Amino acid sequence: MWYYSYNPRPQKHNCSRQCGTIVVPFPFGLEEGCAAREVFQLSCLGKPNSVLQYNDFIGVQYINVSEGLVGIKYNSSFVEILFNMFSQFRFSSQGVVSNIFGKGPNLYVDPTESASVQWAVANLTCQQAQQNTSTYACVSTNSSCSRVISTMQGYVGYRCTCLPGYDGNPYIPDGCKGIIIGLTIGFGVLILSSIVIAIIRRWKRDVHKKIRRKYFQKNQGLLLEQLISSDESASEKTKIFSIEELKRATNNFDSTRILGHGGHGTIYKGILSNQHVVAIKKAKVIKEGEINDFINEVAILSLINHRNIVKLFGCCLETEVPLLVYDFIPNGSLFELLHHDSSSTFPLSWGDRLRIAAEAAGALCYLHSAASISIFHRDVKSSNILLDANYTAKVSDFGASRSVPVDQSHVVTNVQGTFGYLDPEYYQTGQLNEKSDVYSFGVVLLELLLRMQPIFTTMSGMKQNLCTYFLSEIKTRPIIDLVDPPVLDKANEEDIRQVASLAEMCIKLKGEERPTMRQVEITLQLLRTEKMTPSHVSPDRNQEIESLLTQGAIDQVIHALVNVDRANVASQRSQTSCYSLEKEFLSSASLPR
Repeated sequence: MWYYSYNPRPQKHNCSRQCGTIVVPFPFGLEEGCAAREVFQLSCLGKPNSVLQYNDFIGVQYINVSEGLVGIKYNSSFVEILFNMFSQFRFSSQGVVSNIFGKGPNLYVDPTESASVQWAVANLTCQQAQQNTSTYACVSTNSSCSRVISTMQGYVGYRCTCLPGYDGNPYIPDGCKGIIIGLTIGFGVLILSSIVIAIIRRWKRDVHKKIRRKYFQKNQGLLLEQLISSDESASEKTKIFSIEELKRATNNFDSTRILGHGGHGTIYKGILSNQHVVAIKKAKVIKEGEINDFINEVAILSLINHRNIVKLFGCCLETEVPLLVYDFIPNGSLFELLHHDSSSTFPLSWGDRLRIAAEAAGALCYLHSAASISIFHRDVKSSNILLDANYTAKVSDFGASRSVPVDQSHVVTNVQGTFGYLDPEYYQTGQLNEKSDVYSFGVVLLELLLRMQPIFTTMSGMKQNLCTYFLSEIKTRPIIDLVDPPVLDKANEEDIRQVASLAEMCIKLKGEERPTMRQVEITLQLLRTEKMTPSHVSPDRNQEIESLLTQGAIDQVIHALVNVDRANVASQRSQTSCYSLEKEFLSSASLPR
């Protein structure tokens, strides 16, 4: 008899309980030894689109052990289902009872419909089943025995249900779980998970904060704060940003914010919280020993206030490599204007070229001698001369700069710079001095004159150095044959020849034969002044240029150009040793731009 064959515990472990999307709970099973009775063993066919089958004619759509229901679908035209006292299934009041017809034990089901049937685990009363604990199906605590009664056949058998307030599978140990307890556990797990997530997030924030603090101290942030706070003007100009501020400003350093890649890092466009647009320089990894030099240079740059030097807004020391925040310059670089931007609406006239050259020279002169510690730029080139909204020159990128005490004429460094602009003497000796910047600036003058790149490709496809080309060609050809054609529209041959002569002196192989940046700036400013006031032009301008390149004549030119109160100059000299060329040439003299 089938009521004696129920086994409340599966003989096999690790049984499969899934067929497609249908869960197959105990007492049903898919494999031998996994079901409580042989008639509860189902088949899973047709992988991967699995179909759960009771037999060849009946498919199973779902199994609900708590309600004792099985959803079935018939696979043949009309299937005869025999119900008798030994059947384990009976039709429920749910489903399509109206489509079941016939009398007695032989019932017929319409194959176009689905139905739900109830099932019993054994053809026993609850009292009979409970007498034999080895075959009693209701093994879960908080479960009870229920009768299964057919309206047509009467009593069929018993099944198991969970007690009120509990839900689950009464056919497995501890299968009935308290609904309230389950909700409590669920909420408890949710709250615990939230607490754990919050703790992990706080731990990560603390770790990141410690890392940022570590980098801040490693990058001498305390020293920089002290240096800036000791000077009121510097503290007003320079700010130490947090990394979070700069991430927000650059949209987490999004690639669409990249302005360019310099020799010493990547430049991003940033928008601060006050809507001020800045350029943020994310430098390449630098050596440990260079951190102090970097901090010293940041401290020095924070004290610089020159109209032709890109303004340093501040820095961030909370990363492995410090970040610099500069004023954003909208019109790109002189290099782009000369060599790439042929469609520019800004015509680069001879006057503009002279002005840009004089402004850049003034900035370099200021760096060399306007502070108690000289600063050698070490990477002067046209791409580091930026142009603001009014096309005013702004010297930028101090990533390679070195500071030198005023009592030293040079410093020995690893050779650094850009080929085509690199001073040959510095390249051979490693001794960096102010004349190294003069050589590089001479190359920029040649770019302004000839509109050719420092390393260019000849008609034959060979690479050639601009300085070598210029020094060779100037011996056999007139300068007007070499210069950029638009230059000839506004400049006469004498103007061009004098600037070419100045460039030639700047690129001499021996540094001692080159002029200083102070001499270069004064010469360019005088050329601009004479261009705007032609009545004051000397008859022999060649001789005048040569005389200007002597130290004694420089002082005479300064006295001729500027009428400055001697007492005021003396007080200013305690702060700047360059005799404040910015005020001399740009403010007091009121020279044209």
